[in-house]
Order: sequence, then C-alpha cells, then structure tokens
Amino acid sequence: MLTMILGAVQALAALGAAIGAGIAAIGAGLGIGKIGSSAMESIARQPESVGDIRSNMIVIAALIEGVALFAVIVCALALFL
Repeated sequence: MLTMILGAVQALAALGAAIGAGIAAIGAGLGIGKIGSSAMESIARQPESVGDIRSNMIVIAALIEGVALFAVIVCALALFL
C-alpha cells in the first residue's frame, strides 16, 4: 500500500516538473518575442538609436533566458529529489 502511494507521488512529481519546465519555456518564448517586437517598433520610430536599443534588447533577453533556465533547473531538481 505504501509503495503504491510513493509511486503515485513520484509520478505526480514528474508530471509537475514537466509542466513547470514547459510553462517556463513558453513564458521565456513569449517574453523574448515581446522584446523583439518592441525593439523593432522602437527602431522604426528612432533609427538613429539602433545601437542602444539592440544592446538593451540583448541584455534583457539574456536575463529572461537566465530566469527560464533557473526555472527548468528547479523543475529538474524537484523531479530527482
């Protein structure tokens, strides 16, 4: 009886980790898409500030990717612990 309960808990943990990693990846994709869209609109409005906009866009995209990677690692740790 106890082994069945532990097996069910491990299965739910795996499902939760997979869902969490998927949500993190989707959120990062949406965030980077929004950054790209806003950057293209900003460049269209002020073409002379392309360098500043591009560098800020790259920094923010890297931060979003870092947070998404952190979320995926937390989901993996939840799966194995």
